[in-house]
Amino acid sequence: MSGRLLTHLRHVDLAVPDYDKQLDFYAGVWGLTKVAEDSGISFLAAEGSPEQYVVRLRKADEKRLDLVSYGAASPADVDALAEQLLAGGVQLISQPGKVDTPGGGYGFRFFDVDGRTIEVSADVEARRHRRIEEKESIPVKLSHVVLNSPDLDRTRAWYEQHLGFRLSDTLSSPHMGEVMHFMRISNQHHSMAISKGPHTSLHHVSFEMRGIDEYMRGSGRVMRAGFKKVWGPGRHMAGDNTFTYFLDPHGNTVEYTTELECLDEDTWHPHIYDFSQPEVTDQWGTANPMSEIVAKESFNDVDRGVFVAPPV
Repeated sequence: MSGRLLTHLRHVDLAVPDYDKQLDFYAGVWGLTKVAEDSGISFLAAEGSPEQYVVRLRKADEKRLDLVSYGAASPADVDALAEQLLAGGVQLISQPGKVDTPGGGYGFRFFDVDGRTIEVSADVEARRHRRIEEKESIPVKLSHVVLNSPDLDRTRAWYEQHLGFRLSDTLSSPHMGEVMHFMRISNQHHSMAISKGPHTSLHHVSFEMRGIDEYMRGSGRVMRAGFKKVWGPGRHMAGDNTFTYFLDPHGNTVEYTTELECLDEDTWHPHIYDFSQPEVTDQWGTANPMSEIVAKESFNDVDRGVFVAPPV
């Protein structure tokens, strides 16, 4: 794919059996705002973001990642992407048309190489949002999503070929080889990362805070509320962003972050970082050490809702 037609990450949609508990977490201690709800589906916005919502929750018998949604600049770009995907043999779930969710818009859905549902849309009405104030420790916006894949390089190549993602950095180690690719669709270091996992699943969803103080206050609030802290607080080397990871009520990993690096795309060259070096995973040295136990928390459950895509 020669041009980049995606602009940014819009929202991540989750299905869960205990819908009420999940909604209480995201609309309560996590700091999102419920903007719409209907028959076991709720839409949650970040107060600092023009996106209509950044998380959609759906009541279901089994936990799953329903979809990941990206923006495009115009309906023409949506149509162009659909044509390119069809020409590349990608299976579409729907044809470009009206989007029937808050804010409307024009878009379509398709399967990625691992069988996840991906949505791309344009002309979504901007939500009235506001500036997050000093010491206000709620998410400003959705930062990025990380996906587990049993075939790291195949998934990376698919996103580069079909959706125009570019590689920013890679995590590797002498014993495990490459374990994570950070991918971008703008000058933001990553809107998505792909992590090597035993099965296809959601690794984590990350939310950007106003600044370091708000990030720490939010992290402390979630800790005091009794939710399990997986890792942090600390500061990664790849992306240079802060991190604290928690488990939501259904075992999905969610992150508070801030100050994710913005790149000069014309001069940037990807690094390969050895994550066995402690300063790579946490420059500050304040987080609990990275370990197999920490890593396994983000393997998540097998996503049984994923479509088994044909070989490519």
